[in-house]
Order: sequence, then C-alpha cells, then structure tokens
Amino acid sequence: MFEPLTIGEFARRTGVATSALRFYEERGLIRSERTASGHRRFSRPMIRRVAFIVFAQRVGLSLEEIGQELSKLPADEVPNRADWARLSQTWKARIDERIAELERLKSGLTECIGCGCLSLDRCRLANPGDRAAAYGPGPLFWNSGRRETR
Repeated sequence: MFEPLTIGEFARRTGVATSALRFYEERGLIRSERTASGHRRFSRPMIRRVAFIVFAQRVGLSLEEIGQELSKLPADEVPNRADWARLSQTWKARIDERIAELERLKSGLTECIGCGCLSLDRCRLANPGDRAAAYGPGPLFWNSGRRETR
C-alpha cells in the first residue's frame, strides 16, 4: 500500500494549491488524516476526488453542488469508473448548454465586445443599426444597466 501524502506532495500531485485543498477539506469535499503533530496526510484515493472537484468546477457546478454529488459516492471505498460515470451522466445537458453558449459567443465575437457596445454600428445583440449612438458615447448598456435600445 502507498504511504499517505503530505499536503505539499498532494498539492503537487493534484495541481491544486494547498490553500484550495484546505478549503475543500473545510467544506467536507475531501478528507485527510492527522499525524500526532497535527499535519495533514492524504490518501491516494483523495487524488480522484480532487480531480472530480476540478472537473466539476470547469463544468460549472458550484462547490455546494459538488458536495452533493460527492456525497453519493461510497464513503469507505475507492470510487470506480461506474461511480464516476453515474455522477457525470447528469452533467451532459449542462455541458451541452455551455457549448452552445460558447458557440454563440464565438460566432458573434468579432461584432460584439461584451455589450459595452461603445456605439459599434453592427452589434446584432443589443445595438442593431447603432441605435445606441443616439443616447451618447461609451459603454451605455454596461454603465446604465440598459439591455437594449428602443
């Protein structure tokens, strides 16, 4: 069996900062054992949990949602492929939504600068026909909270 990892070793192995690991532990997302001197030691199966946390965050899950998902895993066993597949199955729709959103952003990127508009004359989203120019210069929608021209 492998020796438990110190927090520094664990951070290097997972690619996650020690401060984030401590935070995840405080939130109950990962666990460590303590030595007699109080130092954290992480078992190798925790590496998979951290990988899951990082991936789930990239998908867009909040830490609360991640905690709910992790609570579905067996507590005393190393999660297996079937466990991970079961959890990630529910994310497919969420991922598809993000992909569609990013595709829309990508296709409009050259004509839209995040709806500060700056009176661009071709913004198809919030300033068609440069109607915002009538209201003055600058990022009108951004500054005023307006979403569209009339």
